[in-house]
Amino acid sequence: MTDAAMLPLANAPARALDRRDLRTLALSALGGALEFYDFVVFVFFAIPLSHLFFPRDTPAWLAQLQVYGIFAAGYLARPLGGIVMAHYGDKLGRKKMFTLSVFLMAVPTLGIGLLPVYAQIGMLAPLLLLLMRVVQGIAVGGEVPGAWVFVAEHVPAQRIGFACASLTSGLTVGILIGSLVAAAINHRMTPADVLDWGWRLPFLVGGVFGFFAVWLRQWLSETPVFEAMHARRELASGLPLRRVFERHLPSVLLSMLVTWMLTAAIVVMILMTPSLVQSVFQVEPERAFLGNNVASFALALGCLCYGWLADRIGYARALLLGAIGLLVCSYALYLDLQAGGAHFVALYALAGFSVGVVGVVPALMVVAFPPAVRFSGLSFSYNIAYALFGGLTPPMIGLLVQRFGVLAPAHYVAVTAVIGIAVAAWSMATGSGRHDALLRKS
Repeated sequence: MTDAAMLPLANAPARALDRRDLRTLALSALGGALEFYDFVVFVFFAIPLSHLFFPRDTPAWLAQLQVYGIFAAGYLARPLGGIVMAHYGDKLGRKKMFTLSVFLMAVPTLGIGLLPVYAQIGMLAPLLLLLMRVVQGIAVGGEVPGAWVFVAEHVPAQRIGFACASLTSGLTVGILIGSLVAAAINHRMTPADVLDWGWRLPFLVGGVFGFFAVWLRQWLSETPVFEAMHARRELASGLPLRRVFERHLPSVLLSMLVTWMLTAAIVVMILMTPSLVQSVFQVEPERAFLGNNVASFALALGCLCYGWLADRIGYARALLLGAIGLLVCSYALYLDLQAGGAHFVALYALAGFSVGVVGVVPALMVVAFPPAVRFSGLSFSYNIAYALFGGLTPPMIGLLVQRFGVLAPAHYVAVTAVIGIAVAAWSMATGSGRHDALLRKS
């Protein structure tokens, strides 16, 4: 992070969060939860989708791998939406793109719920499913970085850590909602009914949720930071992304590295583990989803705790503690599963809380770029890294489990946690930690 990127934040007057700040955080988090539910509910129904959208004679492992590939396509499409929306977000305003992204998510989610399956239209079914997933990826590519910038620019500089973490917590609540819906459907319906029509319900409900989120965002106002830049005519001229490449490549690299850790934590520990424990460790579906519900709730709390901590001890120190916790807890969970899973739910809850370190990541990225190119810099770094690492992780984990055994998911998460530890250590060693102190001045 550069001093130029940090000083405007550090020099801002200190104040507590007021009622308007809290309202903005609450509405942003709620809208983000509804949109992220739309994006992630796909993975909770990977098994029925693998049966419905591919030929019946396809081996189960291959069909599931193909569905994970379609799931990954959503991540690969994220940079397109992120780069385009970030460009106009830096040029025209944060709020406009914040509203557009949630609309673009609602439409394909509703579309998935209405799609015909392979038995009805053959190979056109998985192609349409892929198309819907790509549009979802475009939408979330603009939504997540835009939301972090939006809330960070509304609150006092000394509360950026908590603001970004509260938004991240809201996004993880979307995962929890998806897990609860999946658990309810699997509990109340027979497997035959789920394959027949039950799988459509979460997508249809998600589409309606998405349009409700569009309505919610009409109550939000443009960020004071953007309005001030516009009034002073300090908006980036030309292409904001070009300025990012010319002046802020170290910030891009840092942001991409911490995003890798974030993707591994969320995709492997929260999104994939419910399916993995069923297919690899033979955990019954109800127990798998119970564990995931508890872990997702713990994750939401963990995000808030780490965001609060980051504002007090510094982003780098909070990242260091959180990455160590993530490494330890991921091994604890998978070693227990390997031994029979006697403590699965409790250890999954602990692992979920440790994943809360992802609440520190957006604050690190927000303060790494100056306001004029903040949306573009954060969005490019985050989405490119998420497309590369998040998109490849699901099929990669499937292959790694086949080749290296049941602890492969924990090994992968541990590698990225070590990267997070290295980033934190580098930030403290090079003096980046002093910027955290500036941010905490009252």
